[in-house]
Amino acid sequence: MKAIRVQGSPSYYACEENVYDRIEALLIEGRIKKALLLHGEKSWEAARDYLPAFTKVAVSYEHYQGECSLKEIERVAHVASEHESDVIIGLGGGKVMDIAKAAANELNIPVMLLPTLASTCAAWTPLSVIYTEQGDYLRYQPYIKNPWVVLLEPRIIAHSPAAYLRAGIGDTLAKWYEAKALTKALPEPRVPVMMSLKAAQVCRDVILAESEQALSALGEQRVTPSLLAIMETSILAGGLVGGLGDEYGRIAAAHSVHNGLTQFEETHSFLHGEKVAYGILVQVALEQQLDELQALLSFYEKINLPSSLGELGLQNDQETVEKLAAYTLAEGESIHFMEEAFSIKDVVSSIQTVEAYKKIENK
Repeated sequence: MKAIRVQGSPSYYACEENVYDRIEALLIEGRIKKALLLHGEKSWEAARDYLPAFTKVAVSYEHYQGECSLKEIERVAHVASEHESDVIIGLGGGKVMDIAKAAANELNIPVMLLPTLASTCAAWTPLSVIYTEQGDYLRYQPYIKNPWVVLLEPRIIAHSPAAYLRAGIGDTLAKWYEAKALTKALPEPRVPVMMSLKAAQVCRDVILAESEQALSALGEQRVTPSLLAIMETSILAGGLVGGLGDEYGRIAAAHSVHNGLTQFEETHSFLHGEKVAYGILVQVALEQQLDELQALLSFYEKINLPSSLGELGLQNDQETVEKLAAYTLAEGESIHFMEEAFSIKDVVSSIQTVEAYKKIENK
């Protein structure tokens, strides 16, 4: 077994109502004098009424622009440097989290993350997903330092769009299928990897049990045990899978399919987790787990996750399928971390299997 790097969690995490009231005290405890708060337009509207009045720490505010690209990371790092910021506070969704982490890493300062969506585990993980300015996937960039502080205000999540919670469900569900695929050949997995798999299993079990109720609560803008369970599963449990298991708890074929989908302009309007959810189906088909594929299609139908090319804005024709398969199998893609060596023919066949089972499910 290869050596692994265990980076389990942020230094401080809390999820409860009024948790933002602790922000300034935490900054002072961390000997922070100046902070740059990076946010999006929608995240600012959602969270500003919960933020405290900063009286002892000088806080500057900056709106992020576009993708988590190298250009945007450089820009934000420059702004933070100009303000002589001791910390970057990221307020928003996954892109803001990833830009804040990347810019803070460039400046070697801590990062505090305030997720306003439960759509990814970006607030938990010491890495950023880098894209081109047009939204095409480039690479994952890991960091040696974990996020310093992560604070989750559940009332903000309860008022967030359902699409983002649903995307978080899809992205987090992949933790189980990908971690299982990456570890199944290990004869004697080490304790951190075993703990990573347990966290991945928690992700699967909670998602299958609580997603429908959580989405219902979100529709009523209520914080319920089911909604709390899903938001913490997406952010905390999902983050622990990779944090404990390193490369054995990260990404496999499902994310390679996602990355392939990003190469099609038609999919750019779909969220990360929606595309990953479709990738799970293709991976399960690749592994010949057809009963599991059928069960997942039924679950996706209940919570409205995309489960066909058509639902992702793509044509189900030979050219599109072969292009997607080729992108999925590009050099350096995470599908190659799996034990099996897959061909374009294998991936094409799996995509077609998903489409065929989808038709059966709809009858």
